[in-house]
Amino acid sequence: MGLFITIEGAEGSGKTTVCKKVTDKLNQEGYKVLYTREPGGVKIAEQIRDIILDVKNTELDARSEALLYAASRRQHLVEKIEPALKEGYIIICDRFIDSSLAYQGYARGIGIDEVYEINMFAINHRLPDATILLDIPPEEGLKRINKHRGFEMNRLDLEQLSFHLKVHEGYEILKKKYANRFVIVDANQTPEKVFNAVYDIIIKKCKEYQLCNNSKNI
Repeated sequence: MGLFITIEGAEGSGKTTVCKKVTDKLNQEGYKVLYTREPGGVKIAEQIRDIILDVKNTELDARSEALLYAASRRQHLVEKIEPALKEGYIIICDRFIDSSLAYQGYARGIGIDEVYEINMFAINHRLPDATILLDIPPEEGLKRINKHRGFEMNRLDLEQLSFHLKVHEGYEILKKKYANRFVIVDANQTPEKVFNAVYDIIIKKCKEYQLCNNSKNI
Protein backbone atom coordinates (compact mmCIF):
# COMPACT_ATOMS: atom_id res chain seq x y z
CA MET A 1 0.00 0.00 0.00
CA GLY A 2 0.99 3.59 -0.58
CA LEU A 3 0.59 6.73 1.49
CA PHE A 4 -2.46 9.01 1.44
CA ILE A 5 -1.60 12.63 2.29
CA THR A 6 -4.17 15.42 2.14
CA ILE A 7 -3.34 19.11 2.25
CA GLU A 8 -5.99 21.41 3.68
CA GLY A 9 -6.43 25.11 4.27
CA ALA A 10 -8.68 28.09 3.77
CA GLU A 11 -8.75 30.26 0.65
CA GLY A 12 -5.36 31.80 -0.13
CA SER A 13 -3.37 29.41 2.05
CA GLY A 14 -1.30 28.29 -0.94
CA LYS A 15 -2.43 24.65 -0.93
CA THR A 16 -2.44 24.05 -4.66
CA THR A 17 0.96 25.65 -5.21
CA VAL A 18 2.50 23.62 -2.39
CA CYS A 19 0.85 20.39 -3.54
CA LYS A 20 2.27 20.74 -7.05
CA LYS A 21 5.74 21.78 -5.89
CA VAL A 22 5.95 18.89 -3.44
CA THR A 23 4.75 16.46 -6.10
CA ASP A 24 7.40 17.71 -8.54
CA LYS A 25 10.12 17.42 -5.90
CA LEU A 26 9.11 13.89 -4.91
CA ASN A 27 9.06 12.90 -8.59
CA GLN A 28 12.55 14.29 -9.02
CA GLU A 29 13.67 12.30 -5.99
CA GLY A 30 12.37 9.11 -7.62
CA TYR A 31 9.23 8.49 -5.53
CA LYS A 32 6.02 7.10 -7.00
CA VAL A 33 3.77 10.09 -6.40
CA LEU A 34 0.43 11.27 -7.73
CA TYR A 35 -1.11 14.72 -7.35
CA THR A 36 -4.88 15.06 -7.41
CA ARG A 37 -7.53 17.49 -6.20
CA GLU A 38 -11.03 17.84 -4.80
CA PRO A 39 -13.65 18.39 -5.82
CA GLY A 40 -12.59 16.70 -9.03
CA GLY A 41 -9.68 14.47 -9.95
CA VAL A 42 -11.64 12.25 -12.36
CA LYS A 43 -14.16 12.97 -15.12
CA ILE A 44 -17.41 12.52 -13.20
CA ALA A 45 -16.07 14.28 -10.11
CA GLU A 46 -14.92 17.20 -12.27
CA GLN A 47 -18.43 17.48 -13.72
CA ILE A 48 -19.82 17.67 -10.19
CA ARG A 49 -17.17 20.30 -9.39
CA ASP A 50 -18.49 22.44 -12.23
CA ILE A 51 -21.97 22.36 -10.70
CA ILE A 52 -20.74 23.18 -7.18
CA LEU A 53 -18.51 26.10 -8.17
CA ASP A 54 -20.67 27.63 -10.91
CA VAL A 55 -21.37 31.26 -9.89
CA LYS A 56 -24.82 30.95 -11.45
CA ASN A 57 -25.82 28.27 -8.92
CA THR A 58 -26.39 30.67 -6.04
CA GLU A 59 -29.60 28.87 -5.10
CA LEU A 60 -27.71 25.65 -4.28
CA ASP A 61 -28.93 24.39 -0.90
CA ALA A 62 -26.28 23.78 1.78
CA ARG A 63 -27.23 20.12 2.27
CA SER A 64 -27.35 19.56 -1.49
CA GLU A 65 -23.88 21.10 -1.68
CA ALA A 66 -22.59 18.74 1.02
CA LEU A 67 -24.07 15.73 -0.77
CA LEU A 68 -22.55 16.78 -4.09
CA TYR A 69 -19.11 17.07 -2.49
CA ALA A 70 -19.54 13.61 -0.96
CA ALA A 71 -20.63 12.11 -4.29
CA SER A 72 -17.65 13.69 -6.05
CA ARG A 73 -15.36 12.38 -3.31
CA ARG A 74 -16.71 8.85 -3.62
CA GLN A 75 -16.09 8.69 -7.37
CA HIS A 76 -12.64 10.21 -6.96
CA LEU A 77 -11.71 7.71 -4.25
CA VAL A 78 -12.78 4.53 -6.01
CA GLU A 79 -11.62 5.54 -9.47
CA LYS A 80 -8.28 7.19 -8.71
CA ILE A 81 -7.09 7.20 -5.10
CA GLU A 82 -7.64 3.58 -4.06
CA PRO A 83 -6.14 2.05 -7.23
CA ALA A 84 -3.05 4.27 -6.91
CA LEU A 85 -2.61 3.37 -3.24
CA LYS A 86 -2.74 -0.33 -4.10
CA GLU A 87 0.09 0.30 -6.57
CA GLY A 88 2.19 1.89 -3.81
CA TYR A 89 1.84 5.54 -4.80
CA ILE A 90 2.17 8.51 -2.48
CA ILE A 91 -1.06 10.47 -3.01
CA ILE A 92 -0.87 14.25 -2.57
CA CYS A 93 -4.50 15.35 -2.49
CA ASP A 94 -5.50 19.02 -2.57
CA ARG A 95 -8.48 18.90 -0.13
CA PHE A 96 -10.49 15.92 1.07
CA ILE A 97 -13.08 15.22 3.78
CA ASP A 98 -11.89 17.96 6.16
CA SER A 99 -12.83 20.66 3.66
CA SER A 100 -16.42 19.44 3.81
CA LEU A 101 -16.32 19.40 7.60
CA ALA A 102 -14.98 22.98 7.80
CA TYR A 103 -16.95 24.53 4.94
CA GLN A 104 -20.28 22.70 4.90
CA GLY A 105 -20.28 21.22 8.39
CA TYR A 106 -19.20 24.31 10.33
CA ALA A 107 -19.35 27.41 8.12
CA ARG A 108 -22.67 26.43 6.49
CA GLY A 109 -24.03 25.34 9.87
CA ILE A 110 -25.04 21.80 8.93
CA GLY A 111 -22.95 20.30 11.71
CA ILE A 112 -19.47 18.74 11.64
CA ASP A 113 -20.71 15.37 12.93
CA GLU A 114 -23.57 15.29 10.42
CA VAL A 115 -21.29 15.98 7.45
CA TYR A 116 -18.78 13.50 8.83
CA GLU A 117 -21.42 10.75 8.75
CA ILE A 118 -22.40 11.59 5.16
CA ASN A 119 -18.77 11.32 4.13
CA MET A 120 -18.08 8.15 6.08
CA PHE A 121 -20.75 6.49 3.95
CA ALA A 122 -19.20 7.98 0.79
CA ILE A 123 -15.58 6.99 1.49
CA ASN A 124 -16.33 3.82 3.46
CA HIS A 125 -14.22 5.12 6.37
CA ARG A 126 -11.08 5.58 4.22
CA LEU A 127 -9.44 8.54 5.97
CA PRO A 128 -6.07 10.05 5.00
CA ASP A 129 -2.93 8.69 6.63
CA ALA A 130 -1.99 12.30 7.43
CA THR A 131 -3.53 15.72 6.88
CA ILE A 132 -1.34 18.82 6.59
CA LEU A 133 -3.21 22.00 7.46
CA LEU A 134 -1.79 25.22 6.02
CA ASP A 135 -2.94 27.64 8.69
CA ILE A 136 -3.39 31.30 7.75
CA PRO A 137 -5.60 34.14 9.04
CA PRO A 138 -8.61 34.51 6.70
CA GLU A 139 -7.93 38.20 6.09
CA GLU A 140 -4.40 37.44 4.89
CA GLY A 141 -5.57 34.58 2.68
CA LEU A 142 -8.21 36.71 0.98
CA LYS A 143 -5.69 39.52 0.54
CA ARG A 144 -3.43 37.11 -1.34
CA ILE A 145 -6.26 35.97 -3.59
CA ASN A 146 -7.32 39.51 -4.44
CA LYS A 147 -3.73 40.52 -5.12
CA HIS A 148 -3.06 37.68 -7.54
CA ARG A 149 -6.53 37.25 -9.00
CA GLY A 150 -6.12 36.36 -12.64
CA PHE A 151 -8.70 33.65 -12.96
CA GLU A 152 -12.45 33.39 -13.25
CA MET A 153 -14.42 33.65 -10.05
CA ASN A 154 -16.14 30.60 -8.58
CA ARG A 155 -19.11 30.44 -6.22
CA LEU A 156 -16.92 30.52 -3.09
CA ASP A 157 -15.44 33.83 -4.23
CA LEU A 158 -18.90 35.35 -3.72
CA GLU A 159 -18.83 34.65 0.02
CA GLN A 160 -18.31 37.42 2.56
CA LEU A 161 -15.42 37.62 5.06
CA SER A 162 -17.75 36.33 7.80
CA PHE A 163 -18.05 33.00 5.96
CA HIS A 164 -14.28 32.63 5.65
CA LEU A 165 -13.87 33.44 9.34
CA LYS A 166 -16.25 30.57 10.09
CA VAL A 167 -14.22 28.25 7.85
CA HIS A 168 -11.11 29.16 9.84
CA GLU A 169 -12.95 28.46 13.09
CA GLY A 170 -14.00 25.11 11.65
CA TYR A 171 -10.41 24.14 10.91
CA GLU A 172 -9.43 25.20 14.45
CA ILE A 173 -11.95 22.69 15.77
CA LEU A 174 -10.82 19.96 13.40
CA LYS A 175 -7.12 20.23 14.18
CA LYS A 176 -7.93 19.60 17.85
CA LYS A 177 -10.60 16.98 17.20
CA TYR A 178 -8.33 14.97 14.90
CA ALA A 179 -4.96 15.88 16.41
CA ASN A 180 -3.63 12.37 15.75
CA ARG A 181 -4.02 12.92 11.99
CA PHE A 182 -3.43 16.67 11.59
CA VAL A 183 -0.03 18.33 11.23
CA ILE A 184 -0.09 22.15 11.29
CA VAL A 185 2.10 24.37 9.11
CA ASP A 186 2.13 28.15 9.48
CA ALA A 187 1.22 29.35 5.97
CA ASN A 188 1.76 33.00 6.89
CA GLN A 189 5.48 32.81 6.08
CA THR A 190 7.56 32.73 2.90
CA PRO A 191 6.54 30.17 0.22
CA GLU A 192 9.95 28.55 0.53
CA LYS A 193 9.54 27.96 4.27
CA VAL A 194 6.03 26.59 3.79
CA PHE A 195 7.23 24.24 1.04
CA ASN A 196 10.18 23.00 3.10
CA ALA A 197 7.98 22.36 6.13
CA VAL A 198 5.43 20.39 4.10
CA TYR A 199 8.11 18.44 2.24
CA ASP A 200 9.85 17.48 5.50
CA ILE A 201 6.56 16.23 6.98
CA ILE A 202 5.87 14.05 3.93
CA ILE A 203 9.39 12.62 3.85
CA LYS A 204 9.08 11.65 7.53
CA LYS A 205 5.79 9.93 6.72
CA CYS A 206 7.42 8.08 3.82
CA LYS A 207 10.07 6.75 6.20
CA GLU A 208 7.40 5.81 8.72
CA TYR A 209 5.53 3.86 6.03
CA GLN A 210 8.80 2.46 4.65
CA LEU A 211 8.29 4.02 1.23
CA CYS A 212 11.59 4.50 -0.58
CA ASN A 213 12.46 6.31 -3.79
CA ASN A 214 13.63 4.36 -6.81
CA SER A 215 17.31 5.08 -6.23
CA LYS A 216 17.07 3.42 -2.81
CA ASN A 217 15.33 0.39 -4.28
CA ILE A 218 18.21 -0.35 -6.70
